Amino acid sequence: MENEELFDDMFFDEFDEDAPFVGDYLPPFTLEAYQKSEIIHVDLAALAGKWLAIVFYPADFTFVCPTELEELADLYPEFQKEGAEVLSVSTDTVYVHKAWHDASEAIKKITFPMVADPAGKLARYLGVYLPNEGITLRGSFLINPEGKIVAVEMNDNSIGRSGKELLRKLRAAKFVAEHNGQVCPASWEPGDDTLTPGLDLVGKI
Repeated sequence: MENEELFDDMFFDEFDEDAPFVGDYLPPFTLEAYQKSEIIHVDLAALAGKWLAIVFYPADFTFVCPTELEELADLYPEFQKEGAEVLSVSTDTVYVHKAWHDASEAIKKITFPMVADPAGKLARYLGVYLPNEGITLRGSFLINPEGKIVAVEMNDNSIGRSGKELLRKLRAAKFVAEHNGQVCPASWEPGDDTLTPGLDLVGKI
């Protein structure tokens, strides 16, 4: 019993049990970001009407992170074709983002906003902040044009994510939003068959 209570205490010290999840809506927020040699302000309210991919990573000048962000940079035109914006987020400042962008050949490819969340404001709200380390987990969130969270991925910081899978999930989420009553089966890609749930399908798949 003592071990169980200790585990519970440790868990809730690190993670917000009230953090939003799939189906919840993001409130307005404004944070600084580094983009195309400038410091800008990213305003969630100004992004209303667009699909949004928010990708948290632990820290600049690390190891797995540039491999993920380089892949996202290469795929960014595909996200834009889907009407989506990509935001990468860490607890570094915009100045560290700039230094990393200037120093790394992989990070030089990035043209989407690199959001700075040094106080962990957004990270805490979305439940990815690790207060004992001052960094975040590898958390990815897809937000629909109404501001609702439709997909969440959370990884240990030693496990890199797939930008291609995030793009696939975005396309699936868009298809479902645009085709009422249809759902996308496993590994669905645009052009693949979808399903229309109903009693006639029960036990036949």
